[in-house]
Amino acid sequence: MSLLWTIAKLSSFGFLIFGLYGLMDQTFSQELKDTQHMHAMHERSNGCESKELECANAATPALLRDGSLLLTWTAGGAVSVSRSRDGGRTFGARIQIADHQKFLDTGGDARPQIVADDLGHVMVAYGYFKDSHWNAKINFAVSKDFGEHFSTPRPLIQQGESERFPVLALDAKNTVHVAWIDKRVVAQKNRGGHTALGASVAYTNTSNWGASFKMETIVNAETCECCRIGMGIDLQDRAALAYRAIFSGGVRDHAFQWVGNGEKPSSIMRIANDNWVTDVCPHQGPSVSVSNSGVVHTTWFTLGERRHGLFYARSENGGITFSEPVKIGRDEFNPSRAFTLASGRNVWLVWKEFDGAQSKVFMRKSSDYGLSLSDSFEVSKTQGYSDHPLLVQRQNQVYLSWYTRADGYQLISLGE
Repeated sequence: MSLLWTIAKLSSFGFLIFGLYGLMDQTFSQELKDTQHMHAMHERSNGCESKELECANAATPALLRDGSLLLTWTAGGAVSVSRSRDGGRTFGARIQIADHQKFLDTGGDARPQIVADDLGHVMVAYGYFKDSHWNAKINFAVSKDFGEHFSTPRPLIQQGESERFPVLALDAKNTVHVAWIDKRVVAQKNRGGHTALGASVAYTNTSNWGASFKMETIVNAETCECCRIGMGIDLQDRAALAYRAIFSGGVRDHAFQWVGNGEKPSSIMRIANDNWVTDVCPHQGPSVSVSNSGVVHTTWFTLGERRHGLFYARSENGGITFSEPVKIGRDEFNPSRAFTLASGRNVWLVWKEFDGAQSKVFMRKSSDYGLSLSDSFEVSKTQGYSDHPLLVQRQNQVYLSWYTRADGYQLISLGE
């Protein structure tokens, strides 16, 4: 067990040595996967047991038009929300949405999700485990008074197999788009005598803040089971999805699709041919954003045969083809958790690096729809535990959202 623990420990800091996986038999590979997952959740608690923001595992913001900030986080087994009126420097009283204790999903790519409109509606979604085999359910709760009070959480899917890693996005018509990792297809195949790995990406939406949802759709039946989904919204109120798919031969590369706006899901388009053959998930999903011109921007992580590390690519034809991937981050500092946001002509890329003592967030920016990128520069740094860096926008202003245990929550303006 000491070898497993060592590998898991290294992986939590970004030293993802997946080259070993090809030498492992299936039993050992599954044991390693479970050990990594348990250790990732342990690292995120790290002896901090309070439900307050000071012990958060992951924190996700929503910026309101009046200038205030709603922040949802997981800590101490609970899902909470609080409001800040001074840019995240101070917060009001914690409002608890749910408390699942050790069953709350706080794995490497798990985080609570939040969207809010200008009329007081807020939706929060999160996952929790319903058994010891990582089978989970997604709950959501809704507020009608800017997060002062929330409804009792209820399941997104009533009779499902397993649903994890929800992602929410709000379009201009106040439709909430929802995507998640779903295990129903894999479960059906396994019950039929087939051995199936991975999961599926599922999608639905609601135009009445959860009073009802459209019938859920399986967007892609063969995807990674433990990586977050990237979601962006275009000017036609379609949702752009980026996720780690399973292609022929066990290759886990990234795919892109359009969903929503009353249309059937588009065909599955491959972002890059990295050729990463593995049956163990890296717990590190992609991100995606769409410029007002329709240019699609995406970032992802791979340890494929053709390239290793973090990458950025863009598409000018709606995701049919993507540009040659551009490497971001420095390999010697274990870059991870890249995130992108597009606004007008501008595109921001942020990611995290670890130098052995400090975690640092770096940024690159484009002012020409991603055709060229600035040099990278450091935005913030901390010691000890920190969440993944996120990008959020209020009107034309873009911010880095980053939770750190040592230095608290940070909302840093990156400009227009």
